[in-house]
Amino acid sequence: MVRKKKQTQGELIYGMHPIIEVLKAKRRKVISIYTTKPVPKQWREIEALMPKYPIPIQYVSRDVLTKMAGTTEHQGVVSWVQTFPFRKKPFEPEKQPFVIMLDSIQDPRNLGAILRSAYCAGASGVVMTSRNSAPLNAVAIKSSAGLSEHLEIQHVSSAQEGLQMLSKLNYRIYLAMLDGKDATKESYPLPTCIVIGNEAVGIAKPLRKFGTPITLPQKTADVSYNASVAAGILLFMIGSKHNLI
Repeated sequence: MVRKKKQTQGELIYGMHPIIEVLKAKRRKVISIYTTKPVPKQWREIEALMPKYPIPIQYVSRDVLTKMAGTTEHQGVVSWVQTFPFRKKPFEPEKQPFVIMLDSIQDPRNLGAILRSAYCAGASGVVMTSRNSAPLNAVAIKSSAGLSEHLEIQHVSSAQEGLQMLSKLNYRIYLAMLDGKDATKESYPLPTCIVIGNEAVGIAKPLRKFGTPITLPQKTADVSYNASVAAGILLFMIGSKHNLI
């Protein structure tokens, strides 16, 4: 009987930082790399991180890379890698005391920017709703500068499911929304979770029962911060407060 070879599932990523961070994180296998000849300026950084197992490298034109990536922002390198290892188990407050939950973030660039800020501010986990949300695709990974590779990320089907789970785990939950308490005056005791809502509608009011609504001060009431900017400010505030940065 001939055994069938197990096929490696994968996805395409592009850009220098995403591929460098995949190699640094060592969480998923790099299946193949496509680049140009002559190679891009930062190619030496990739070469220095190459693992012992062989990675096929194919040299193609920039036009081919653009077709593969669907954008000209590939920086001369595209890679086929194993799919992202999303976390299966619930977070543990002792090991992951600072978590951010993203409810229906739809712009992959916003998603990537938030993940980048989460890593920089010392957040130890991310919960993402899968319903009506941008996927963690090549665009989001590029926007995170590849730093999503170092984060523990868990999927839940809805914000209610995620908040129920986090409440049972005794996380103190803060919901970024309008008409909340002044976000700059809260203490954010650990373990804590901040929740960022959808870019258009924010966090649904029925979810207020799960935590404390907080609002970032702003110049006038008729405008608001971009979701990724608000997340970045709150992440920095909490990360610096608890010396996680």
